[in-house]
Amino acid sequence: MSKILLVEDNPSIVKGLKYSLEQKNYKVVIAFNYVDALEMLNDTFDLAILDITLPDGSGYDICKKIKEEYEMPCLFLSAKDEEEDIVKGLELGAEDYITKPFGVRELLVRIEKILKREVKRKIVVVENTKVDLDKMQVFVDNNLVKLTKVEYKIISLLFTNLNRTITREKLIDVIWDIDGNFVNDNTLTVNIKRIREKLNSDVIKTVKGIGYMVESNEK
Repeated sequence: MSKILLVEDNPSIVKGLKYSLEQKNYKVVIAFNYVDALEMLNDTFDLAILDITLPDGSGYDICKKIKEEYEMPCLFLSAKDEEEDIVKGLELGAEDYITKPFGVRELLVRIEKILKREVKRKIVVVENTKVDLDKMQVFVDNNLVKLTKVEYKIISLLFTNLNRTITREKLIDVIWDIDGNFVNDNTLTVNIKRIREKLNSDVIKTVKGIGYMVESNEK
């Protein structure tokens, strides 16, 4: 079941859209404002549907944060229908932009297309390392690599953000207390070292003084 984050401050739109999405077996989580949406990003979603004009911020800023720190497609659903608004949304990396008023059937078709495209991205391959995000498994030369939960979390974050530097702070936030243990900078360093040994490669690059990155030439 795909999980959708709906960021919308209009209760009537939320009610109708939530019903329509749930009829299609989507799980829907609602954020009525900017602050709540940012807090919910710590969870995992398959798609974010964003209104632009929120009582305490902008959907543009949410999209920007998602594209900088998370691997999640975005769809704008907004009354702002000027060309410059649409172009800005798409330039931020949104997969689609639909103006209000909108047809529910059209929206559902566009959501389905986005999610189908995303399914194809669930296996990430860089050099001889393959990460199967659905099965939560990592392979090197087609051989399964045994990882701890923390090690897999680090790898999945890096491999779903190819060519992006993930800061040490972000990695620590993501793996914090996953095994019920205290996580600090030294813990991260040790886990990165162990991952590199298990992968037997330098696919994880150190960005000095900032964090780590997995580079890929794939477009």
